[in-house]
Amino acid sequence: MGLPEPTTSRELLPALADAPGHLLWRAAARVTAELGTRLPAGVDIHAYAALLALAGGATRSQQAIAAMVDVSRTTMVRVAADLTEQRLVERVRNPDDRRSYALTRTPEGAAAARGWRRHAEDLEDALTAGFTPAEREDLRRLLLGIVAGELSPDTPEPLLESLGFLITRAHQRMHRAYAAALEALRIEPRHFGVLTTLTSLGPVPQAELGRQLGVSGASVVQMVDDLEARGLVERRRLETDRRTQVLHLVQPEAGEVLAEATRIAESTAAERLGGIDAAQARRLVLLLQRFVTAP
Repeated sequence: MGLPEPTTSRELLPALADAPGHLLWRAAARVTAELGTRLPAGVDIHAYAALLALAGGATRSQQAIAAMVDVSRTTMVRVAADLTEQRLVERVRNPDDRRSYALTRTPEGAAAARGWRRHAEDLEDALTAGFTPAEREDLRRLLLGIVAGELSPDTPEPLLESLGFLITRAHQRMHRAYAAALEALRIEPRHFGVLTTLTSLGPVPQAELGRQLGVSGASVVQMVDDLEARGLVERRRLETDRRTQVLHLVQPEAGEVLAEATRIAESTAAERLGGIDAAQARRLVLLLQRFVTAP
């Protein structure tokens, strides 16, 4: 599903707490973290989604499955190979193109999908432990309102019911649009978070930046390297502790870029949330805030 790096952080910077794009990124990161800790060995969420896509005797190409469950072709190649080796799917001639092959689910694959569904449902319960059934359904409905236009008409019902699937799908949809819009500024969506955090907090060490954004130290280093090369951020060593580097914005360039990136973020969010009205968008923000900050 193309998830962001996992994180255990539950904090939200006030300056980013109302930004739908940031909330979806953080929510998708939480899904990734839960996937890594909740699913037992041998259960692969991408393989499960692929088996669902082949329900009812369907025969589909790897490319079609990848598009339906929203994974990269590289991931789908690995998943298909693993499922074939386990005899959960078999390769057959593609009915739409006899020169290529497609996948069909075996009886063993159908049994595996039934067994794995319990683990997928346990994951959903863990993700929404603090939600009432009505709140959980409200979040699902709002997310579906955002992504419905991009889903295959025959997307399996268990995926349409999955908050993990819908959150990551909505995140990727928002991320792609925002990344494309930011190309003219020569920054990426993740850099927007860095610039916003430094503007809000002032100069801070790299470790504090990572804590605020809920990303690893390695990711912080890469983002700061990018922004330093772009001339928007610089590292300075503390006079009182030369081992500690503090991050400073380079003005006025950083402020100008952030102002334009903020405008683009707002317009992108308005466009990508077009399937729901303003009141629903606010409700989505509040539910995502709880999803991200839940203990």
